[in-house]
Amino acid sequence: MEQYIIVKGARQHNLKNINIKIPKNKMVVITGPSGSGKSSLAFDTIYAEGQRRYVESLSAFARQFLGIQDKPDVDDISGLSPAISIEQKGISHNPRSTVGTVTEIYDYLRLLYGRAGVPYCHICGHEVHRYTVDEIVDLVLNKWKDRRLTILAPVVKGKKGEHKNLFLKLRQAGYVRVRVDGQVLWLEEEIALDKNRPHNIEVVLDRIKAHESRRDRLSEAVEKSFELAEGFVLFLIDEIEEELLTNKFVCPDCGISIPEIEPRLFSFNSPYGACPSCSGIGSYEYFSKEFAIDPERKVLEGAIIPWGKNHYMLRRLEAIAKKKGWNLDLPFKSLPKYVVEMVINGSNDRAPMTYREHGEEFTYMGRYEGLIPWLERRWRETESDNVKEELSKFRTEDICESCGGKRLRPEALAVKIAGYTIGDMVEMQVANLVNVVNKIRSEESKWEKVVRPVVEELLKRLSFLVDVGVGYLTLNRRADTLSGGESQRIHLATQIGSKLTGVLYVLDEPTIGLHSRDTNRLLKTLESIKDLGNSIIIVEHDREVMMAADHIIELGPEAGERGGEIVFEGSSDEIKNSCCLSARYLRGESSGVVFPPGNSRRKPKGYIKIYGAEENNLKSIDVSIPLGGLVCISGVSGSGKSTLLYEIIFKGIKKLIDSDFRARVGKHRTIEGYSQVQNVVLIDQSPIGRTPRSNPATYTGVFTHIREFYSMLPEAKLRGYSVGRFSFNVKGGRCEACKGEGVVRVPMLFMPDAYVTCEVCKGKRYNRETLEVKFKGKNITDVLDMTVDEACEFFKDIPKIEKKLSVIKEAGLGYIRLGQPAPTLSGGEAQRVKLATELAKQFRGSTLYLLDEPTTGLHYSDVKKLLLLLHRLVDQGNTVVAIEHNLDFIASCDYIVDLGPEGGDGGGYVVAVGMPEELAENERSYTGKYLSSFLGDIRGGRYLVS
Repeated sequence: MEQYIIVKGARQHNLKNINIKIPKNKMVVITGPSGSGKSSLAFDTIYAEGQRRYVESLSAFARQFLGIQDKPDVDDISGLSPAISIEQKGISHNPRSTVGTVTEIYDYLRLLYGRAGVPYCHICGHEVHRYTVDEIVDLVLNKWKDRRLTILAPVVKGKKGEHKNLFLKLRQAGYVRVRVDGQVLWLEEEIALDKNRPHNIEVVLDRIKAHESRRDRLSEAVEKSFELAEGFVLFLIDEIEEELLTNKFVCPDCGISIPEIEPRLFSFNSPYGACPSCSGIGSYEYFSKEFAIDPERKVLEGAIIPWGKNHYMLRRLEAIAKKKGWNLDLPFKSLPKYVVEMVINGSNDRAPMTYREHGEEFTYMGRYEGLIPWLERRWRETESDNVKEELSKFRTEDICESCGGKRLRPEALAVKIAGYTIGDMVEMQVANLVNVVNKIRSEESKWEKVVRPVVEELLKRLSFLVDVGVGYLTLNRRADTLSGGESQRIHLATQIGSKLTGVLYVLDEPTIGLHSRDTNRLLKTLESIKDLGNSIIIVEHDREVMMAADHIIELGPEAGERGGEIVFEGSSDEIKNSCCLSARYLRGESSGVVFPPGNSRRKPKGYIKIYGAEENNLKSIDVSIPLGGLVCISGVSGSGKSTLLYEIIFKGIKKLIDSDFRARVGKHRTIEGYSQVQNVVLIDQSPIGRTPRSNPATYTGVFTHIREFYSMLPEAKLRGYSVGRFSFNVKGGRCEACKGEGVVRVPMLFMPDAYVTCEVCKGKRYNRETLEVKFKGKNITDVLDMTVDEACEFFKDIPKIEKKLSVIKEAGLGYIRLGQPAPTLSGGEAQRVKLATELAKQFRGSTLYLLDEPTTGLHYSDVKKLLLLLHRLVDQGNTVVAIEHNLDFIASCDYIVDLGPEGGDGGGYVVAVGMPEELAENERSYTGKYLSSFLGDIRGGRYLVS
């Protein structure tokens, strides 16, 4: 069998016709600067070809239902195994997708509860049990041995009426006695009942002594009772005690029927098991009056935000208020409660209302609908995406009150195993759930043959999640709330559980979001996958992962068109002796650390103080964020960093300084010192665009200035061209044959769609007339084809354009093309484009910038560029707060807030605060422990810093 994956002539994106030999059944790391072609080689060439070949092996009928990838631009790849890609981008945005469903652990839990669960009444909590005839007979003979029994069939329970027809049928069937409301009566006699009162009627089937010799009579009586009373039998013991038994899941006290206990009852994606109130989502969206009303303003002066000051609904409201004699000339918060209720929910009263048409005024008796009903109706009826987007600002999400966010119907949430419901299980941290499942394995001996195989599989899958460092997650955590790194590690754990061999796994920076403490755990997991006989290719920059690899490939020497070449390939020991870029960092001759100017930490210019933050797992903490510095929020995964940054700092401060900002802020007591900042900007990890129409020029806004400039050129003015003429997204100046895309899609039925260059515009996106407008001999298409470096020189005399371009260049992105499609940008490139966009905006100074792991996808050389940019931003009078695990970044900060000490329930505390040197001395902090070693190497001269 071939021992290598051999790639010949790879030219995908910026790859320079490279040839490479990758060893199989090894862990191979591909590294290099951001944009050097790592993802192009690993995902767009090797993985894409593996997927394409697998799909081509299927029938033509099957292929037409699959999303088939294009053939990558490569001459040949041999030795290729079936490939599985585990990327950061694979996060589901479906609210029904959870950690439990993604890992398939929830399917095993459903099976466990469907086969071994014990039902309880969700009203009274009484255990519900159903019996067979033999079980009832055994129970009676054991429990009431040698006692006198009366066996009754409860045919009527709490129903009004005279029931004459029932008595007649029973008499005709040969029965002699009935018990009515506790009194035994003969059917031969006339039984008169009050038709207006509810009655209980039981047929007396037999009177017997509970003895083994009477087993047949007892069994016959129980069977007859099940037939008459639809599955129920009532025993009267010594004329004193009563016991109601059934062959159905029905509560003996409440009489509530429980559906059949089977796996589908525990599926929130099935109508059979989903909570009827939220349809299994666990939450519901609604219009919030908090978001739609400004309590400080008057009703007719903009208090009702969706209506502003001149909306027709305000005229209706005014007419109703006039009829009622209400004074609306008060701040909304000062209005009486009954007026507020009417404004929000409407009134059925009618009042004279007027409208104008064709210059005439008409009067009619109209009704005021109310703010919330009006919003709901608009949301329901509109087909406009713009209107939906505008209305969504006033919507919020809350946990379903019926199921408490557990997604299932009450009957399903009342089924227990070892005292736990399935709702309890999915709300536990995975690390704690392992102990509970072990407890079930040891206690549930009755169902051992059913429980044991399911429990064994559950334990394996749960242990894999703990091993990859996400043991702090719960199974009901929505998949769309996971970070890219968390999502990737969950998929990794799922793949380990599959135990496939001979597979090629391609991973994209699995250490993202992972604290240094947990990297070793991840490496052990990867080793276990390799030991099964699989090949692993990882795009990665982490020192520990690179040193643990069997083989390293570095692409470069730089990024973009100056990259795409093989700079080094060999073992982790060999790379240290090479002259490639990564070698200097692995040898310790350089690092990504960039100390503040003057090599001393900046002194705070003030503080933003947060008191009592207790959203999610935060433990009512008080946090002080120093202003005028580079601040890092650190801590192990799941310690509460994202909650603090997004839910408290961003939303809390944004709402305080921007009256138009609408969002539910995380729970906290108060925030002080926010008046010291003029604006707060969040730069997260979301992509800049998902279609080829989005590119760095459009995202940063520089293309708007370029289009404006071209519309002001003499030739454009002569022809009467406006700014829109130079947009490839609207009609007028674009090529209509390809709708401004430059390529035309040709459907190929069961083969992948082919994209061919537009024959009309030759890929230039614009029509001939638009391209005749030129500046320095270059038309608008030529500008989009320029790199940022080229465009900076080209527009050096146009300050508005040059200023925006220079910021992109300073972010280390001078090599990317202005019109480069957004999907072709790497993760690091996309994040720096977003950062450059913010830096180019006008509000400089007193701005609070919030970043979420900005070193994602960055090589150490790129981390250094990023830090230089952030330090310069701070020097301009701003404050930067970033969530980070990268030690180079943490060591470069002025101040650190370390959360922990663990993830999930064990986190949410402030473990340590201070400068990196102070944190390194704190024995309680995991971050401090690793930082101490790292700073020791720097002080000892092992790492050179800027």
